[in-house]
Amino acid sequence: MTTKRVHLSWTGERNNLRARFESGYELEMHGPADENGVTPMDHLLAAAAGCSAMDVIHILRKKRQNFTDVSVEAEGVQAGEDPHVYTHGKFTYVVRGTDIKPAAVEQAIALSQNSYCSASIMLKRAGMTLETDYRIEETE
Repeated sequence: MTTKRVHLSWTGERNNLRARFESGYELEMHGPADENGVTPMDHLLAAAAGCSAMDVIHILRKKRQNFTDVSVEAEGVQAGEDPHVYTHGKFTYVVRGTDIKPAAVEQAIALSQNSYCSASIMLKRAGMTLETDYRIEETE
């Protein structure tokens, strides 16, 4: 079992918070979002997409795929009333490289979404429907 800790403190402006993690890394959460920070729910969506992207990168490396870039275009739909939970999401993975096998990408996404990515699995267990799709972009 692992225990994670983060300290949040009000910045003194609006509903803005500064989060300081055990590693020393800091970020700000803003309410509402602006050019200097996004909301906690925005961070949650990015965390789930980032968690899955890291899995896909790791799995594609193990499968010896010749990729040069992996990105995720993440969308999340929030309920219209409190507590504004995510009800639906879509992650589109974009894998760039040469001779990328579609089956390898499909398996990497499935393993991430069903076995490894704790953030997206947690959102799905909380009731969010999550679609996935991918594109392979051939590079020279």
